Amino acid sequence: MTGGFNSSGFEDEAPILMANLSCTDSPMVPRLPNALSAQLFLSAAPRRLQADEALFVAGDPGDGCYRLEQGLLKVVITSPQGDERILAMLGPGAIVGELAMIDGLPRSSSIFAVKDCELSFISREAFEGCTKQHPEVYRYLANVLASRLRGTDEAVAAVSFLTIRERLARALIDLGELLGEADDAGRLVIHHKINQSDLAALAGVARENVSRVMSEWKRRRVVTRSKGYYCLNAVDTLKRDLHAGRRSGSMSSSRDVDRRAQRGSARIT
Repeated sequence: MTGGFNSSGFEDEAPILMANLSCTDSPMVPRLPNALSAQLFLSAAPRRLQADEALFVAGDPGDGCYRLEQGLLKVVITSPQGDERILAMLGPGAIVGELAMIDGLPRSSSIFAVKDCELSFISREAFEGCTKQHPEVYRYLANVLASRLRGTDEAVAAVSFLTIRERLARALIDLGELLGEADDAGRLVIHHKINQSDLAALAGVARENVSRVMSEWKRRRVVTRSKGYYCLNAVDTLKRDLHAGRRSGSMSSSRDVDRRAQRGSARIT
């Protein structure tokens, strides 16, 4: 469903509450030997999700884990006030729910389908049975968890040290790498309808701040929209904006945008 245009000239759709800072695919399956991967999911049951359907939510029992065969998932945490933060986007090959296989605790986050998905599910009993015969699976799981821990460190650093503009640039670059396709005009088109609330959840900033920064990028033709999709017309410019804070004398424009955005947020609150 489509709504009206906001003050920055971008059209808002009904929110789908999409992605966060790190758009990551799990490295576990590609690193597993083919025979071991096949053995692990030998007794897997197929599972299908429709877009926006929950695979599981935080607090659910950790009764097994999944491998994403097709589609796109988002990893979400929710505050007591109901605010959502999207931690990651997971593409085909990702292992989902493996943490509960290690510590036996309930799910630590919620997983939703961004688009229709096909998954393979193995129960905790099947997982434990396989790992007794093939304990080397745990070594690969350790690699997965280490990789995700590094990603979490990067996300915390981004929230702590990057400006609003830089966080948004990082979010768009990540989405472009995961969902983007080059068109005949040389643009990178993100082939999924994402609104500004989605970008705010992805970058960890207020929705009003997204509007201000996106308005400036729109004027500069860095990011535009076509048929409801974001088009990255100048990825190099976004990358320069992402690293602007590390260059001497290049922060004034970002700070100006951030100050205007923060003043706007203060008025709203």
